[in-house]
Amino acid sequence: MTNLPTTPSQTVGPYLHIGLTWDDGPYAVPLGTPGAVWIRGRVLDAVGESIDDAMIEIWQADPDGHIAHPDDGRGVREYFRGFARSDTRAGEFAVYTVVPGALGDGQAPHIDVSVFARGLLHRVVTRIYFPEHAAQHASDPVLAAVPPERRGTLVAANGPDGYVFDVYLQGERETVFFDV
Repeated sequence: MTNLPTTPSQTVGPYLHIGLTWDDGPYAVPLGTPGAVWIRGRVLDAVGESIDDAMIEIWQADPDGHIAHPDDGRGVREYFRGFARSDTRAGEFAVYTVVPGALGDGQAPHIDVSVFARGLLHRVVTRIYFPEHAAQHASDPVLAAVPPERRGTLVAANGPDGYVFDVYLQGERETVFFDV
């Protein structure tokens, strides 16, 4: 057997939409679910240009703060998947979900977000918090670890049919990412 050299690392992507998205991927809940909203946004580079071959994944609690996972034995609402995935081929991502409830451990309601894009060796992880829970943001232990001037990069804005949350991978407006 010949000893071959190690191949160089590959970056994530491009073309994540070819094999990693599916028809109902953007739906954490079915269309028409009471209280459901769209979270729309863009993945942007350091100069504010949209990246059209990125992918966003979300994982979250249901409105009662329960996680769709075997370790959370409380169960979730019947319609709730708790996971969604959207590519950015059209210049933006869009996921259809419900606003999560608080987990009961001091964290404000939030959505965990993974971002995959060309040029990244690994996914980057961030969170989406909601403007209507601003009173809870002050006691959230994760937000407390973020410098006050950067916390705004984690809070979605109200949008026409839900929320808007842009992810800046670099630059002055870079979104806060977590080392997980």
